[in-house]
Order: sequence, then C-alpha cells, then structure tokens
Amino acid sequence: MDQIEACISFLLGKAYQQVNASAKRRLQPHGVTPVQYAVLNVLWQQDAQSGAALGERLQLDSATMTGVLDRLVGAGLVERQADPLDRRVNRVVLTGHGRSLQQPLDREMDALNAEIFGQLGDEDADHLRAILRRLGKPSQRV
Repeated sequence: MDQIEACISFLLGKAYQQVNASAKRRLQPHGVTPVQYAVLNVLWQQDAQSGAALGERLQLDSATMTGVLDRLVGAGLVERQADPLDRRVNRVVLTGHGRSLQQPLDREMDALNAEIFGQLGDEDADHLRAILRRLGKPSQRV
C-alpha cells in the first residue's frame, strides 16, 4: 500500500477516533461513556434484559459487558435483579436515575448525529449508514 490514507483500517480508525471523542465530550457532563450510553439506549427500548442479551445486541463480549454493567450499577443507573422465573439469570433494570437521563442523553447524541451527518447531505449520510451497518454485522467477513 503506497499511502496509509488509502488503508480502510486507518480511515475507519481515524473516523472512529473523531466521532468517539465528540461523543465522549457530549456525554461526559452526564457521567456516561459512549458504550454506557449504548447499553442505556437498549434498555430504554426494552428494560429488564439479561447481560447476555445486552452483550449480544451490542456485540460486546461477556467480560466487557460485565465491566460496563458494574460501572452503570456503581453510578446508580441500573440494578441487577434476579429473574423471577430463573434465579440463575440476572436482569439489568433501569433505575429512576437511569430513566431520567434518556431525554438529555438522546438530545446530545441526536446533536452529534446531526453534526456528523450534516456534513454529508442526506444521500451520502444514508449511504454511509448502510455501509457501516453492512461492515458492522457480526456475520460479515471482511
């Protein structure tokens, strides 16, 4: 490869660094990281999921998921509760504080999306989303 700027790994890595840094700046005043926001977002859509289900949905391994959940529990945003039908399973349940962050955090991430995608125009933004979804599928071999 002649130029590093032609390498997909470099290009995606640099884009990730920029977007993730912006997300961190927006979420930090609320005490939440981008991966914690992702977990909260999934729980806002459907509360009381198992850690395994959350990890599968977000494509996070169990060790990473456990660490993220430990920090969310420590921050008082979620609780682990035994599943009443299967006490071997813990459900991750939003606390009142975790629910109260939905509007302000969604507002921050909506603003970030508008900022990033606003640079592209509607057609390019839709195309980029489609490409990233395709590349991000766990079954996708790249």
